[in-house]
Amino acid sequence: MTAKTKMGRPGTCPTALIEGIGSKTAAVRFESAKTLVRMSETEPELLYPHFDLFLAMLDHENSILRWNAAQVLAGLASVDSEEKIEAALDKYLSPICGPEMIAAATAMQGAARIALAKPRLAGRLAAAILWVRNAKYKTAECRNVAIGHAIVSLGQFFHLLAGQDAAVAFVTAQLENPRPATRKKAEAFLKARSRQSTVGSRPPSGSRC
Repeated sequence: MTAKTKMGRPGTCPTALIEGIGSKTAAVRFESAKTLVRMSETEPELLYPHFDLFLAMLDHENSILRWNAAQVLAGLASVDSEEKIEAALDKYLSPICGPEMIAAATAMQGAARIALAKPRLAGRLAAAILWVRNAKYKTAECRNVAIGHAIVSLGQFFHLLAGQDAAVAFVTAQLENPRPATRKKAEAFLKARSRQSTVGSRPPSGSRC
């Protein structure tokens, strides 16, 4: 029996999907989680009542379910009338410091989505993405990959930052990154940005890690 057959048509029953992520069958667990991620993008209001459950899943023993939970939470920011995501930001963003590169990338991608949903948090989220400068991952190459994700994520909400100098300085430094793909991301970021100085306060330096 497939996950789709067991749960019915994906996107219609959040409760069944949430039950599915606790299934003993891996295929059901992961199909349920993927469907919940999609639902958070298209029908976040249906999942918002379960916000606390997804927040708790950030501590799940299974890394894939942790990553999926982070994606769902980012999607719920658009309907977060109770400001729950702001209260959970320290926990949500902590993977950026390492050691798990995929978890860090997921958190940075989520940070961009949260910033677009809640622009007033953009400076705080950008500062957290800049933690990648001092983060410790399993290898140097993992760090360079994570930096590439940081550049892309910053680019998605750069226009919302009151002070952009710290982000520009970070990206400019990556023009000499040893990973070609990351260098290209830095080049694309800077090419898309105006050369004019931005008036505004500089966001925090992002040196937490």
